[in-house]
Amino acid sequence: MDEKLKEAFHKVYDGEAKAALRLKIFAKEADREDLPQISKLFRVISFSEEIHGERALRMLREIKDTDSNLKESFHSETHVAGVAYEGFIALAEKIGDVAASNVLSNSRDVEAGHAKLYDYAINHLIAEKQTTYYVCQVCGYVSDGILPEVCPVCSAPKEQFVEFK
Repeated sequence: MDEKLKEAFHKVYDGEAKAALRLKIFAKEADREDLPQISKLFRVISFSEEIHGERALRMLREIKDTDSNLKESFHSETHVAGVAYEGFIALAEKIGDVAASNVLSNSRDVEAGHAKLYDYAINHLIAEKQTTYYVCQVCGYVSDGILPEVCPVCSAPKEQFVEFK
């Protein structure tokens, strides 16, 4: 693929992924404000943006077989947790923004947990295993099979977890 076209598809993917997430968050806010039709509009357009992002990824040939996708995801999580977040945390601490440092530290810790889950999957230890995951809605921590009483990363109560069967 032409390098300029490849760059364009990367920009499309980045923009569509950000838009899809932003719109999902806007939908939650509309739900909190008891505006169900606006929430639905945000969710519908978010879904559409996901389709655009997927098409860009497919054009970039970045969607591979599951084993390759797991390895890429493991590498990405390891890099983010070990490199990117450390710099962000250092910046927040240098500025003296304790709230930002806490959010970034929580995210780093959760990303490291994601890497462990991917590593477990790469080693085919979950291929035949049926498990339920629980995700903390405050910090994103993922628990494999056990609903914690409190989140080990941010101390949110178990009521803040969403179950994925």
